[in-house]
Amino acid sequence: MHNARTRQFHSPTKGKSVSTIKIKAMFHGASGTTQGEATIAHAIIAGWTGRDPAAVQKHIKELQLLGVKPPATTPIFYRVSASRITTAETIEATGTASSGEVEYVLLQSGGKLWVGVGSDHTDREVEAYGVTVSKQMCDKPIASAFWLYDQVAPHWDKLMLRSHIPEKGSRVLYQEGAVGGMLTPMDLIGRYTNGGKALAENSLMFCGTFAAKGGIRAADRFDYELEDPVLGRKLTGGYAITTLPVLG
Repeated sequence: MHNARTRQFHSPTKGKSVSTIKIKAMFHGASGTTQGEATIAHAIIAGWTGRDPAAVQKHIKELQLLGVKPPATTPIFYRVSASRITTAETIEATGTASSGEVEYVLLQSGGKLWVGVGSDHTDREVEAYGVTVSKQMCDKPIASAFWLYDQVAPHWDKLMLRSHIPEKGSRVLYQEGAVGGMLTPMDLIGRYTNGGKALAENSLMFCGTFAAKGGIRAADRFDYELEDPVLGRKLTGGYAITTLPVLG
């Protein structure tokens, strides 16, 4: 179950109703920590966001082994329903072919840019025939705490992403890397908005991931974190995956 409320609102620009959610969150800002709600109306998944072309190609080849076609552009920006964003401790996935990916996330809320962490959980079988569709198939867990971007911007490249999975009775390091290996928030925002300097209010963007150590594989739990070694703190999250049967 989502740890959030979903409602409908009318978009004056598109003339359509879209889903929005509200999540309870902790905001670590310049004046301390406050608890509040974040509205998410627009969810974006940025893919192939590495600064190093060789690393990008490694991830592309990793997915090609699963039958995933190379992207039309790098980076690329997929849209998903905001209702897929969750802070729940358990998600449900059809079959056993889905897996998580740790990513830093950007949240535009209250006129400010915030940084968080989440998992772009993806159905790999569906991804083999349609990446855009696969992004919509699974919930996208995020941690319920955020840092003010301005506080981490001066040492941005030192932030570290990690994920762990259980395997053969042990907690195994699944992904690890510095965010300096990926395009910066301002670069991604500029590319997504065609030169703009900010995301639309109430937008949340997943910002890319690293290759999995030992290859992409499913697990029944996924733990993820974003570490700030300069200020000595972490954002952490994790969730269990309940498998739903495939009956035809």
